[in-house]
Amino acid sequence: MITLYGIKNCDTVKKARQWLDNHAIAYRFHDFRSDGLTPAQVQHFLTRCEWEVLLNRRSTTWKALSETQKTDLNASAVIALLVEHPTLIKRPVLESDDMLLVGFNPDSYQLALC
Repeated sequence: MITLYGIKNCDTVKKARQWLDNHAIAYRFHDFRSDGLTPAQVQHFLTRCEWEVLLNRRSTTWKALSETQKTDLNASAVIALLVEHPTLIKRPVLESDDMLLVGFNPDSYQLALC
């Protein structure tokens, strides 16, 4: 089963959902805000990609963090930060048994899913 993680009002997540719907690809949507996010879920993502890929340093949430929170990051510090601020995750995250895609790129989705 494919799971698409994100935030329902995010424009990029909307584009990914539309792409999946247009290609008749079944998926489950997991909203970080309403469905939550656990340290175990973030750790699972990090077994499949580097934390630098998952962390969105261009987000308004990132810009609002203190300099202390932004410096000396490592995998364990990032887990706590992403659980506390799920909007720091680059969206969407598309996961199946054999892949994890971070961000939306129609060509990447086409290669991975069709």
